[in-house]
Amino acid sequence: MTDHELMQLSESVGQALKQRGATLTTAESCTGGWVAKVITDIAGSSAWFERGFVTYSNEAKAQMIGVREPTLIEHGAVSEPVVIEMAIGALRAARADYAISISGIAGPDGGSDEKPVGTVWFGFATAQGEGITRRECFSGDRESVRRQATVYALKTLWQQFLQNT
Repeated sequence: MTDHELMQLSESVGQALKQRGATLTTAESCTGGWVAKVITDIAGSSAWFERGFVTYSNEAKAQMIGVREPTLIEHGAVSEPVVIEMAIGALRAARADYAISISGIAGPDGGSDEKPVGTVWFGFATAQGEGITRRECFSGDRESVRRQATVYALKTLWQQFLQNT
């Protein structure tokens, strides 16, 4: 996806949120705030973007958005249980209507047989109690994995929660 297409996607997400009078928050690890960046590249995004949490370390995940230490120890930061807690914690902390959480292994190091480089978990939660998780394995270098994760997060939010509703 080109930068222009990513901006168009961000604008579509923003318009849908604005029409609903809803707000979005993000809790990002491997993307380092990239989702929040492309959202806030859109003029007027303060009407629908509440705040973003860059929770790169396990300590940040626990302190900022309430991910429980036992969850991190048992499952590891790149896991479904962690992104669920990240999304719910960000939603609560920001008092937003929608949350996106992302935790993954962008590389080039840090992968394992069970969780290879490119593995990214996503969590999506709503103030109405809806939620979904997704796991993807992207290919390419560090920047490519992070970009693909950013695009995937916005597309999934759009398709699952905002489009045609």
